[in-house]
Amino acid sequence: MLKKTSLIIISILCCVWSFGQFNDSVHHHFSFTSTGVFNKTKDQQSFVFNNSVGYEVNKKRIAYNTGASWIYGTQNKQLSNNDFSAAANVDYLKDIQRLYYWALVNYDNSYSLKINYRFQSGVGVGYSIGKKPNFELGLSDGFVFETSDLTDPDLGKDVYQTVRNSFRVKYRWSYNKTFSLEGTNFYQPSVVSFNDFILKLNNKLSVKLNKWLSVNATMSYNKISRTNRENLLLTYGITVENYY
Repeated sequence: MLKKTSLIIISILCCVWSFGQFNDSVHHHFSFTSTGVFNKTKDQQSFVFNNSVGYEVNKKRIAYNTGASWIYGTQNKQLSNNDFSAAANVDYLKDIQRLYYWALVNYDNSYSLKINYRFQSGVGVGYSIGKKPNFELGLSDGFVFETSDLTDPDLGKDVYQTVRNSFRVKYRWSYNKTFSLEGTNFYQPSVVSFNDFILKLNNKLSVKLNKWLSVNATMSYNKISRTNRENLLLTYGITVENYY
């Protein structure tokens, strides 16, 4: 299952890259963000690194987005985080009309959340409430099919499949091309039981130093009710990005 999932995501990444290379009308956006916190006292030591990379290709009717992130951390030399995720999604008609359509695939594994692997794929609709140079706000909703291998706190290994409703709020606000605040936040309850839900919050504050370099602070929160696990990361670091 892991090999199949990885091949699917890699294939989509390659298709997006190839498409962008041979079509002059495409706009590209590449970004790399690295944040981290290190703390050491006489008898305590901890650190967390949060690294992410993203690549976006935009045409008039279709936008392709791919990205991956890796979080690694220890607490007193004991592993606390080793979390990886990769995703690819397509938006259709997003830059033409307020109502648009989307499709996605997502893979992740997480030591801190007790996810051995989780794969999601789905489709849905989105609505752009506001879209201006300095402000964007959009809502989307749809259904994703999920297959997962988790570690249940009581039952141990938990391999299951379900369909989830996936609701997303995405926003971006900027001031004077220097300060910006952006976030992508998900709520995904199972259609079988609302007690089985996933909550993912990712928000970032950035201060642009020049055209390609920014300093930022990020807040990432994840909760999985099925494993009764959650994590919260507040980190700061840099973002390198380029439009071409």
